[in-house]
Amino acid sequence: MHLTARAALLVAVGAVPVVLLAAAGVDAWAAAAGWIVLCLVLVLADAIAAPDPRRIEVSRDVPRRALLGQQVVAEVRLRNTGSRTVRGRVRDAWQPTAGAPADRIRIIVPPGESRSIRVPLLPRRRGELTSRFVVVRSDGLLRLAGRQARLESLGALPVLPPFTARRHLPSRLARLRELDGSTSVQVRGQGTEFDSLREYVRGDDVRSIDWRATARSSTTMLRTWRPERDRHVVIVIDTGRTAAARVGDGVRMDAAIEAALLLAALAQRAGDHVHLVMFDRAVRARVSRVDGPGLLPALVDAMAPVEPQLIDTDWDAAFAQVRSLTSRPSLVVLLTAQDSPDAARGFLGSLGALTARTRVLVGTVTDEPVTSPERPDAADVYRLAAVERATRDARVTAAAMARAGAESLTGSPDDLPPRIADRYLALKAAGRL
Repeated sequence: MHLTARAALLVAVGAVPVVLLAAAGVDAWAAAAGWIVLCLVLVLADAIAAPDPRRIEVSRDVPRRALLGQQVVAEVRLRNTGSRTVRGRVRDAWQPTAGAPADRIRIIVPPGESRSIRVPLLPRRRGELTSRFVVVRSDGLLRLAGRQARLESLGALPVLPPFTARRHLPSRLARLRELDGSTSVQVRGQGTEFDSLREYVRGDDVRSIDWRATARSSTTMLRTWRPERDRHVVIVIDTGRTAAARVGDGVRMDAAIEAALLLAALAQRAGDHVHLVMFDRAVRARVSRVDGPGLLPALVDAMAPVEPQLIDTDWDAAFAQVRSLTSRPSLVVLLTAQDSPDAARGFLGSLGALTARTRVLVGTVTDEPVTSPERPDAADVYRLAAVERATRDARVTAAAMARAGAESLTGSPDDLPPRIADRYLALKAAGRL
């Protein structure tokens, strides 16, 4: 049962005759009690006479997926299986981060007919958003009160990472085409594959001149090279407690996902094989043996529902997962946060076994640099001291990673994805993958 604003208005209207009766010498308390009893009888009668909202059947049409921050529309269909017209309101019970409107939608559903309502959603959190039920209120004839029912109907909307780092992809693909020999600029690197011969043009690297071919022809011939293909790139995203730390407008894991998507898109276009594992003490997501245009959709669908876990990561088990994906990875990219030497002992102790087998990059998301105000107060001094301490610990940890054979890359959520992509291209150009 529910009350409407008309019920409160009806009770308030009774104050006028009660005051007039009291002025005429009638017992005001008796008059007020009588009016309240009359209002209760009318409200109860109206609620009992309201159509049963449980005779409404609910079905949904929810989009298959949505990007974080992108507005989508979910549709709820209501079918009246009863014999009376249902007049009332409906509210779809999406969780708050789905961005559904708080207003109740008015409906009129005649018997045997269906009506559809559209619920705009603006997701504010990555993952799977759900609505497990719909609340239907059916008003009585006087619209003083009515009946209410909770109708179970599950709706799920996977919210995917926004992939804002996509804006860096065109410039990196242009650089990749240069490495691949698709433009006039050729790059030669140790370990790259010989591609073809062409005529020398001004500005080319003279070290790439093929003197034998030049002797057989009347023009200077140049060897072109392209980076080796079919390399294996393994991306490991740490989903332990450090991934839940707030950095910028999101958490560390969201920035790691952006870096993973940009690197995967670039490596896929370069002809390499990309593997992904999200791990803390168990595998949260895993993508392997997927190539071509289906790679990015597979990665996005696998990473979307994963949330950080408030536990320490088992790095021995994580590196065992790397070895299970491919026997000889050419590049392993670890997206984690190892800022403190004390907290990174387990990671550093296991890192040497991995770097002995392959090249390792460690990417860490950091906050934007903090600038000192002109006239700092005590709070500013403590904050700057904490930042300086964290920066020093990060340098010590990065030096320990370098001694273990890994390369450390740090940056803000906007800077880290292109830095990792640039380092991948540099390794490609140098023939070190």
